[in-house]
Amino acid sequence: MTPELSAAGFAKYALSAMADVAEKSAEAVDAAAELIADAVRSDGIVQAFGTGHSQAVALEIAGRAGGLIPTNRIRLTDLVVVGGDQPDVLADQLLERQPGLAERLYELAGARTGDVFVIASNSGVNAVISEMARLVKDKGHPLIAITSMEHTSRVTPSDPEGRRLADFADVVLDNGAPYGDAVLPLPGGGTACGFSSLSAGLLVQMMVAEAIRKLVDAGVEPPVYVSSNVPGGFERNREIEKRYEGRIRRLAG
Repeated sequence: MTPELSAAGFAKYALSAMADVAEKSAEAVDAAAELIADAVRSDGIVQAFGTGHSQAVALEIAGRAGGLIPTNRIRLTDLVVVGGDQPDVLADQLLERQPGLAERLYELAGARTGDVFVIASNSGVNAVISEMARLVKDKGHPLIAITSMEHTSRVTPSDPEGRRLADFADVVLDNGAPYGDAVLPLPGGGTACGFSSLSAGLLVQMMVAEAIRKLVDAGVEPPVYVSSNVPGGFERNREIEKRYEGRIRRLAG
């Protein structure tokens, strides 16, 4: 059924589609959670990366209340903030499509053996995404991909071997977004209102919940953030963050 162009129409579509994503992804979520729990048990951290609106997926993983503390967000802005490049490098709206950035971002992240990577990209084909995925696997890290299988299968990869993000991953979480991401049909053609951020956020929280459950079942106290906006929360979090000093960045913005 075609969704109605209205608030209620989007809500009905999104709630139904997210229930479908949750049901179909149960096995992949469990496999992804196992990789994350293994990393945490072995003193590894979760390295999260996404560009464009998929930055929101990385934000959902790294540094948020209720999430795991041993998490680091890799950002294109690291080139400037950490790497010392001139700020005008970020003026390029197509920066994520430029080849040659992934290795620098990987080095700036300071990844270690035992770290697990989560890379989010709805299309799964832009240069920095496929290059990072290839590099992560070359370095021996487990890789979890969050992508739209419908969209990625219909676009041309920038990778010279024709590989997409999903092709590199140990575990693929399909966010269920349609080609083009937006879901509500417009009268003159085209669509409005993107879906992938909602479903990707759902998959992340499912994955985190299952990883924490696995840690608890193994007798490991899960290092989880409490909100910094409750009394003592910030101080408590900082004490646990010290275990991962120099490995996780908590930059403003």
